[in-house]
Amino acid sequence: MITFIRTISIAPGKTCKAMAFGHDIARYIKEKHGTTIEVLMPMGGNPSRIAWFARFDGLAQLETLTGKLLAEGQYMELVEKNADTFLAGSLHDEIWRAI
Repeated sequence: MITFIRTISIAPGKTCKAMAFGHDIARYIKEKHGTTIEVLMPMGGNPSRIAWFARFDGLAQLETLTGKLLAEGQYMELVEKNADTFLAGSLHDEIWRAI
């Protein structure tokens, strides 16, 4: 079992837009690919962050989904349209395995 977590810092004054975008992306992925993505915000530390959390059976499943998303114009348009919502260079991905 693989857990994928993507976090990014929200630009000042863009929290509401970031939350809406977070759910839009999760909904898009669920509808197009059947993968459930949770949208999270921290309760401690830096509160101006958002995260997407998903579980996969293995790395191949994550790699397949990532490849499909990067090739989809609609997904890339959503990302590009909301780029100013986040701080450049703050994207961070983690991949964890169950033990």
